Amino acid sequence: MDLQLHDIVIMKKPHPCGCNEFELLRLGVDYKLKCTKCGHEVMVPRIKAEKNIKGVKNV
Repeated sequence: MDLQLHDIVIMKKPHPCGCNEFELLRLGVDYKLKCTKCGHEVMVPRIKAEKNIKGVKNV
């Protein structure tokens, strides 16, 4: 999967606040994702994140 920093990704499951769009803040072994609605930041292992990404939002 070809991802760049600050891409907006759409996840399969929404965040507890109800939003399923996250901004990529860090790439590597772990992905750092920031919820676009509430601003909560989450570190997710790369394998788990790539399974749960539904698509990349075109800006």
